[in-house]
Amino acid sequence: MSILFSSLNIRGMEVKNRCWVSPMCQYSSEDGFANNWHLIHLGTRAVGGAGLVMTEAAAVSPEGRISPSDLGIWKDGHIEKLNEITNFLKSQNCVPAIQLAHSGRKGSTKKPWEERDNMVGENDGGWIPVAPSSLAFDNNSATPKELNTDEIAGLVSSFVKASKRAELAGFQCIEIHMAHGYLAHEFLSPISNKRTDEYGNNLKGRMKFPLDLIREIKKVISEKVILLVRISATDYVENGWDIEQSIEFCKELKDLGVDLIDCSSGGSSPLQKLNPEPNYQVPFSAEIKKQVGIKTGAVGLITNSHQAEEILKANLADVIFLGREFLRNPYWPLKAMKDLDNSADIPDQYKRSF
Repeated sequence: MSILFSSLNIRGMEVKNRCWVSPMCQYSSEDGFANNWHLIHLGTRAVGGAGLVMTEAAAVSPEGRISPSDLGIWKDGHIEKLNEITNFLKSQNCVPAIQLAHSGRKGSTKKPWEERDNMVGENDGGWIPVAPSSLAFDNNSATPKELNTDEIAGLVSSFVKASKRAELAGFQCIEIHMAHGYLAHEFLSPISNKRTDEYGNNLKGRMKFPLDLIREIKKVISEKVILLVRISATDYVENGWDIEQSIEFCKELKDLGVDLIDCSSGGSSPLQKLNPEPNYQVPFSAEIKKQVGIKTGAVGLITNSHQAEEILKANLADVIFLGREFLRNPYWPLKAMKDLDNSADIPDQYKRSF
């Protein structure tokens, strides 16, 4: 059997394969509520054979959304529809996962397909973004309000409450979004964090808020819940966040009980210099896996079965996250399994077509 379609045991849970759906924003909610779009979008990928299907970024507060149309989990009313989704995913022998997030200074923006002056004004349903420091992401972004220490503590509480709701909604895996220039990443990166108090000033200070999140979340979720963290391994900017700091951060995450690092990159600065190409982020997952001794996921322009299998064979990652490829083909795993193993666990309803 291929490694891609071998099972992986985490916290006593057997994930049927290592082909996992990456979080992909859908900008299709009202007041944070999931709806039938999310049920079909996520459910189709489960029917398509993914071992784990993750929701898009679910905001832990209304102001934590990227856009007013983002998914949310900041109130108990959000649980019911999410539970419908997790029940369906489980019926397909798929692990339901949710990504918990706060947009920070990159919040209150329009949907990506809308005409862009980017920002959504307060009169149009937007809000004033918050951040570790009062620094705008770019010239087209609002200047965020700098968080005080009480507000930071409140945000930790928001993540904790969202984690409780996630488990009540039936999610068996929670990922905390600490990448792509959103709030937790903003605290980590010296580009966006210019604080001189306990939440800044040096690497230890910049790591405090993200580590506090994990520490407090671990206190309230069950031991059986898989906990992931998505990081940007580098900012691709001189004197920004980099792989060396990521390694130190991931050592701390491992000590706190994080199970796997979802290794992405970039998003913290419009000045980033990167060259996206197949496997361009795989070295980050490989280095963190090697230096930290923690499971990692590889992501980014991984599009074919043999490419994914070779990453796993070379021990450069433990799982493969796919995003855009799953948008193009929700049934990618079924074809990949036939390519690699000459067999596939195809639903009876679809067998005539494969």
